[in-house]
Amino acid sequence: MSAPDAGPDTKLLDPKLHLDGLPDLLGFHLRLAHVAMYRDFTTALADLDLTQKQCATLQLIGANPGVSQVDLAGTLGTDRATMMAMVDRLEQRNLLVRRRSLADRRRQELNLTDDGEAMLTRARHAIAEHERHFTSRFTAAELKALTNALSRIHQQV
Repeated sequence: MSAPDAGPDTKLLDPKLHLDGLPDLLGFHLRLAHVAMYRDFTTALADLDLTQKQCATLQLIGANPGVSQVDLAGTLGTDRATMMAMVDRLEQRNLLVRRRSLADRRRQELNLTDDGEAMLTRARHAIAEHERHFTSRFTAAELKALTNALSRIHQQV
């Protein structure tokens, strides 16, 4: 099988290197795509000083007011300690508040503050532009097929 066409996402590779069987590996292409998207995301949200997981956390809290840290950690595939540290940082920035649940005193409920709502709105705009940067490379049918294929990979794990 021949090497893929060189495009903007393969600039990470040194063309002087023989790639052996790497271009034939799905994981290799997924990794390069991930790096390209991660770098673009980081640039797109640099002014907001938010990571991908922080954005996802704000989105999940906004969509699920009163959600618990444990539920967020499970959804995002993060351990509890990491989630607690992230929630601490977002709380220090006044983007969310945590309160003890009235129904279960062991549970912390998370809600966005007004600053958190405003930040989420700004983040959604930046993320939409970031997504367009990549989705514009595909037709609607190609994008649906790609999304379905990727879902089949991550749903297996």
